[in-house]
Amino acid sequence: MNVKELFDLRGEVAVVTGGSGGLGGLMARTLAGAGAHVAVIARRPDPCEEVVREIKAAGGNALAVGCDVLDLGALEAARARIAEALGPPSILVNGAGGNRPEATTGPSRSVFELDPAAISEVFDLNVQGTLRPCQVFGRAMAERRRGCIINISSMSASRPLTRVAAYGAAKAAIDNLTRWLAVHMAKEYGPGIRVNAIAPGFFLTDQNRFLLTSRDSGELTERGRTIVEHTPMGRLGAAEDLAGALLWLASPASAFVTGVVVPVDGGFSAFSGV
Repeated sequence: MNVKELFDLRGEVAVVTGGSGGLGGLMARTLAGAGAHVAVIARRPDPCEEVVREIKAAGGNALAVGCDVLDLGALEAARARIAEALGPPSILVNGAGGNRPEATTGPSRSVFELDPAAISEVFDLNVQGTLRPCQVFGRAMAERRRGCIINISSMSASRPLTRVAAYGAAKAAIDNLTRWLAVHMAKEYGPGIRVNAIAPGFFLTDQNRFLLTSRDSGELTERGRTIVEHTPMGRLGAAEDLAGALLWLASPASAFVTGVVVPVDGGFSAFSGV
């Protein structure tokens, strides 16, 4: 087989939820760079448009779609618009997710004071925000008996981390959902549909910036320093570090891979601390 064809996504239609963020935008640009037509989805359309402009400036094809991933009606409308403009989706990247400060413990908030509404919001955004796009965009994959779904997990799913109880539990649910959906789709709709997940290590994003860096100086917090010390590669991840794993899982290169969660973490999950 031609090695270049292993990672060729020409003719594929990819949907990236949470596509306007730092990591989501990188994933959208990566898929477009491999030849896919990319629909960039987020609640606010303006940041999506910026990602689309970058993709088009690089010679790719993309569409910006403002859509709340928790709104099934909005997702169905997005599906129809994407199908008309780009074609039926064959790749879905569930990048929408995140944490909330009110659902995070700290010096001023104990576990007994976590906001129930914020906890529910974290679960909805991560779990329902992954499942619902699978229900909507996965239907076209089921009908065509081919496709690829990539969910975004976290290091906190497999190794419980201090402070982020709700987020870690929600991401653990993503791992389970990924494996369940991989089996279900292959058994019910054909082995041409694959479902996997990427578990990023510690990347500096808008969601975790308040935990890893000082608001005033921008220097690493005590927590940030601890993370780097427990990462054998000795640094936080950069968005570009996700590109290779994403392209591998989205492309024919991983044609016999389904139901796995791939850590991209600089060795964090392998290090015992001693």
